[in-house]
Amino acid sequence: MNRDNKSRAIEDLKLEVIPRKAHGISRKGISENALKVLYRLHKAGYEAYLVGGGVRDLLLGRDPKDFDIATNATPDEVRKLFRNCRLVGRRFRLAHILFGRDVIEVATFRGHHTDPKKSKHTARSEDGMLLRDNVYGSIDEDAQRRDFTVNALYYNIADFSIRDYAGGVDDLNNRIIRLIGDPETRYREDPVRMLRAVRFAVKLDMTINPATAAPIETLAPLLQEIPSARMFEESLKLLQAGQGLATYKMLREYHLFEQLFPAVAAHFTEEHTSQTEQMLEQVLSSTDKRIANSQRINPAFLFAAMLWYPVVTRAEEMTFESGLSYYDAFMVAANDILDEQVKTVAIPRRFTAMVREIWQLQMRMTRRTGARAFKLLDESKFRAAFDLLEMRGAVEGGDTEVLGAWWRDFQRADQGGRQKMVRAINKVSNTRKPRRRKQAPRRRKPQSNSSS
Repeated sequence: MNRDNKSRAIEDLKLEVIPRKAHGISRKGISENALKVLYRLHKAGYEAYLVGGGVRDLLLGRDPKDFDIATNATPDEVRKLFRNCRLVGRRFRLAHILFGRDVIEVATFRGHHTDPKKSKHTARSEDGMLLRDNVYGSIDEDAQRRDFTVNALYYNIADFSIRDYAGGVDDLNNRIIRLIGDPETRYREDPVRMLRAVRFAVKLDMTINPATAAPIETLAPLLQEIPSARMFEESLKLLQAGQGLATYKMLREYHLFEQLFPAVAAHFTEEHTSQTEQMLEQVLSSTDKRIANSQRINPAFLFAAMLWYPVVTRAEEMTFESGLSYYDAFMVAANDILDEQVKTVAIPRRFTAMVREIWQLQMRMTRRTGARAFKLLDESKFRAAFDLLEMRGAVEGGDTEVLGAWWRDFQRADQGGRQKMVRAINKVSNTRKPRRRKQAPRRRKPQSNSSS
């Protein structure tokens, strides 16, 4: 079998030290705050390495988003060195060094779980998932515990060399995402690694190694065991990092998307042509463009668009089955869909409140008579609601597309133009409404004057 089709077995890991003159990383590309942490750890007698994505991105000529550090100092020892340090994490203890909004994450080298003396620091579920992982070790052990070869790269602040334990530089050059160790075992330890494999492959324009990809579809349901709060953070990394559309398509390919958004996936078709699927492509493409143009994005809008047609379908079913008015059924359906969604991806309440507001405005945007259109224009979430309406128009066409065009023109018009547009709507509305015949007031029956 071709070596590129295999996983990288832990027992096959072999350290290669790449001296400063043989690689392209310069300290100019490393953040000033990360260098401060590296130098202070080194000066205090500890090993200190820039590790993982920071090294990987620098070698690829990219600007790293984060600068993570690995050391043999324990979290408590790190805290003694830095006043601006706080310890976080239950599953694995980490030190966060705070420089205003900039956070440098420092992790102690992780060790193996085979030592009985360390059993109280580790715990696994029946499926093999690591529940507690506070086992410390050497840099060699830490490299074996890394997930992908391209993340097992360490930049040594002591001599500016790179320590490559798993052929990560070769895989970077060959554009391959490859797990270290047995793929099924590593995915069972942490199912989120399946999502990371997809995210890195899309982000770095690489191919997932066949052995790394093989178990994903079978093991995808293990993601249901991951805490929904963690899945929320992962969903943003997947869909709001600038390659959301391509990531979504690869998630579908490996049957991972339905583990995150089951209510959305229930509307998927083999042809990828349902209204939900069309909306997904629109909103993710739009999000990618906004990120590329350095425009602000809000997770609430993404979720509002993704879940719109599942809510509409549920509301229509409830209207038919229960006899509720469509508006009442829609409100109940909205709550139901959101309640179901947060079980897998824990969308915070501040965002679900915005989602509901955007949805409610979809109902109100059909009512434009009198002063309603002017009042609606002043709503804080009007722009987001309008953007969703336009996307709906592109999917549905017909009256929805016409309504979106009206609101687009209304926003662009001056005050006189807006009043003219509303008068035209009022005129049409009055023409369509049948006039009620005035009923004569009921006459009171004359009181009888007869005495008993």
